[in-house]
Amino acid sequence: MGKAQKYVLLGDATYPLQDWILKPYQEDEKLTQRQLQFNYRLRRAHSVIENAFLRLKARWQILLKCDDCSLELLPTLVLACCILHNVCEAHDNPFNEEWLEGAEPTELPKPCQPAPAAMEDARAEQVRELMCQYFESCGEG
Repeated sequence: MGKAQKYVLLGDATYPLQDWILKPYQEDEKLTQRQLQFNYRLRRAHSVIENAFLRLKARWQILLKCDDCSLELLPTLVLACCILHNVCEAHDNPFNEEWLEGAEPTELPKPCQPAPAAMEDARAEQVRELMCQYFESCGEG
């Protein structure tokens, strides 16, 4: 859209809107078609991320039980698993679907209430609007 953007994290409605955290528009009857499309695309991207993490944890099940690992080693362990996982995926190393049985996603507790509006960054709405325009220009998908 003619403006360079930084990387952003994807959040849900409980996160404050920041220029580095994209969150969906609040679901209500006032959303425009373009805002609904943005929310849909955000949900799709989030599901891709969840699936990638599920495959990572299934292939490297040590990540499921890192509680016996020192905190200093943990970042290196996670990074090593990510690198090895990407190498396996890039070289079409077969993924055994049975691995998924041991790595089912667990629901972690999440905040129930949206972040207070005071925590939101006004500039972030411009970022979300740019992304909205971009998704609209890309068409369906």
